[in-house]
Parts: sequence; structure tokens; C-alpha cells
Amino acid sequence: MTTIEKEKSPFVIGAVAFVLIIGVSIAYYQFSYLPEINKKPAVPAEWKKPHNITEVSILAGSYDPNQPDNFMPKRISVVLGQNNKVVWINEDSTPHTVTSNDKYVDPFSGAFDTLEHKDKLTTGYLMPGDRFEFVFTKPGEYKYHCVPHPWMQGTVIVRKPTA
Repeated sequence: MTTIEKEKSPFVIGAVAFVLIIGVSIAYYQFSYLPEINKKPAVPAEWKKPHNITEVSILAGSYDPNQPDNFMPKRISVVLGQNNKVVWINEDSTPHTVTSNDKYVDPFSGAFDTLEHKDKLTTGYLMPGDRFEFVFTKPGEYKYHCVPHPWMQGTVIVRKPTA
């Protein structure tokens, strides 16, 4: 009887140690690593809720490739904390998108693409009269287009505030 118990003892200790190591690893991953990795970056409050809003109209007739005016204005410049919340308003009779040319994902706002923001839009398309709001929190130049109407092009230039 004692010979069998002595033979099982190292196996039991090893199994218990293995289970403890796995349990500690899972706890660390779930309660420390994941929350740190998934948290949004610290962004100043005034960048999240700027004083002014910049509007871009999608003009009536924008579906027509012969119409030169579609996103109006086509090129905008915004300053973080002042007017970096941009709103696109579809004044056309046709659905459109606002889609980043380079699949830009803002650290705070997420994907710069109406097709990726289906929680706010039913289909991901801006239907006539719909609005799409996006808060830029990172300086840069962001080119965008309409997926079904690729001739529709625009640019948002985001600058840091000056002292």
C-alpha cells in the first residue's frame, strides 16, 4: 500500500502545480492583460467634445459622375479640441457612404467608415437625410470616398491646437 502511494505522489504534486499555473495565467490574462490592452487611449475631454462642429454636405445629384460637386466642402481642415467633430449630411436622393481610403481607425472613435458603424446606421449607408458623425482625435490627413460612387472624394486634415 505504501509503495503505490509513493509512486502517485510526484504525479499528484505535478498535476496540482500545473492546474495552479494555468489558473493564475488565465486570471492574469482576463483581469489584467485584456482590460489594459482594450482600454481606449487617454484623450483630452475637449478633443472628445469640441466647441464647434464641422459640417460636410453630400449635395443633391452627387450620384452623377458628371457633377463635380458632391462632398461640400471637399477638403476641410480641423483643429483638435476646436472643431474636430465632423458631420456628413446626405442631402442627395441616393444612399452614400463615407469610407476611409486607407481603412483608418481612430484610437477613440473607431473605424472611419459608415459601413463599420452599423450600430448607428441601419444599413451602413447614409440614406437621404441621414447624418454621420465622427470625432477625429489624431492629427493627420484622412482621405475618404463613397463606396458606390468612387468619384466622390474628400479630405479631412486634422491639426494639433497651437499654444
